[in-house]
Amino acid sequence: MFQSPAILKHPATRWAVIALIGLVLLVLPFAVDAVLGRAWVRIIDVALLFIMLALGLNVVVGFAGLLDLGYIAFFAVGAYCYALLASPQFDIHWSFLVLLPLGAFVAAIFGILLGAPTLRLRGDYLAIVTLGFGEMIRIFLNNLNRPINITNGPQGITLIDPLQLGGIALSKTYTVGDITIAAVHSYYFVFLVCALLSIFISLRLEDSRIGRAWIAIREDELAATAMGINARNIKLLAFAMGATFGGLSGALFSAFQGFVSPESFTLLDSIMVLCMVVLGGMGNVGGVVLGAILLTALPEALRYAAPLQQQWLGAVYVDPSDLRMLLFGLALVLMMLFRPAGLWPSTTRRRELAVEDEIVAEETPSAAR
Repeated sequence: MFQSPAILKHPATRWAVIALIGLVLLVLPFAVDAVLGRAWVRIIDVALLFIMLALGLNVVVGFAGLLDLGYIAFFAVGAYCYALLASPQFDIHWSFLVLLPLGAFVAAIFGILLGAPTLRLRGDYLAIVTLGFGEMIRIFLNNLNRPINITNGPQGITLIDPLQLGGIALSKTYTVGDITIAAVHSYYFVFLVCALLSIFISLRLEDSRIGRAWIAIREDELAATAMGINARNIKLLAFAMGATFGGLSGALFSAFQGFVSPESFTLLDSIMVLCMVVLGGMGNVGGVVLGAILLTALPEALRYAAPLQQQWLGAVYVDPSDLRMLLFGLALVLMMLFRPAGLWPSTTRRRELAVEDEIVAEETPSAAR
């Protein structure tokens, strides 16, 4: 399943497929706008942000095997770093060319601060600590409005500067010939470049010496340490690298929304990003991208359930939000039963599960006897 056809191994065919995919990505926002409406272009923009978030969490959970339930905190750090320095809050309006790398860097520092005291923790204990870290960041942001107003508390920060290239602000609508380029179209191309860059970095990390060290620690930390891998530094690097992805996507989110508040960074958001990684295929970059797209688009598609119920049944019997959570939970249960490695599992993970099934099959008859 999801294996590359033999024809794609030919260089000319591969480049033709890449060119076709590039063309589709270029016209995608305008085609979606014409067929489904501009709201769906905005959903695609959000999906690209979640792809970057999920890829960052995949470094921590998928590659290094470190369960992080507070990952949304790095998203918040990047978002507020951009918001504070590009809004009337401090009356500072720095260029996004400075703020985007700064948001990623500050989030990486927070990733190291989280990783340093948790190096000896594993499994459930690590999950509890990271969950507490995520909630601590959200509570701090919610209460840093007195005695000195830094984050404006629960009211959030408004009038955040949009991304601006020269004299062109991406938040405005422009007309080029017969083509109307709205803000959601402009942000789409920026987010697409960042998402593709994140995918490229993730693929390179997976095949690098550092990526193999992460995977070794995930499989057996004691054996990896015995082979000479510095588990301490490798774990800290995983937290820092994953946080970098989160900080960058948070800064882009802040510029895109023009408003941030602590309510955008709850535990449910962390769980949602984790589900994207698990549903798509933990440790597999393509699977993570697939999971992020599905869990961003499907909840929005279920909003049409209310009009359909009204049309077919004459009344709305199941609220779309309740139906969304019901189907979401059901999908996770079915995934754990029938495809525990995800929709698009990594080759290593699929092989591990096959070996585990063989061991269970061999041990079951002897246990019964």
